[in-house]
Amino acid sequence: MASPAPNTSAPATTTPDPDMIALVLNCLEEAKAEQTVSIDITGKSSLTDHMVVTSGRSNRHVSAVADQLVKVLRESGMSKPRVEGLPHADWVLVDAGDVIVHIFRPEVREFYNIEKMWSVDFAESGN
Repeated sequence: MASPAPNTSAPATTTPDPDMIALVLNCLEEAKAEQTVSIDITGKSSLTDHMVVTSGRSNRHVSAVADQLVKVLRESGMSKPRVEGLPHADWVLVDAGDVIVHIFRPEVREFYNIEKMWSVDFAESGN
């Protein structure tokens, strides 16, 4: 008698790794990042499960925060976190898989206001 086929109709749901989120948030705090916001976007995007938005005081501070975060991620076992925007350091994105970190200069963060966009409850907004 053949065994029943596995049920593959429901997609698997994952939750963001709390250890990774804690690691990122702790690193940002140690690097003196400002106004850090953590947003669970599980089910809202196929890119990641969690987003962290924070600010540095200047281009140099944004760059230093990003460098420190990449170093901590590598030391924790992530061989190659992806980084974008480092040369200009107005807005640096660090992709740590289940957690994407956006590090902004304050003016750039205010202009794009991405945490407001991702904090919207899409079910309530009718989308």
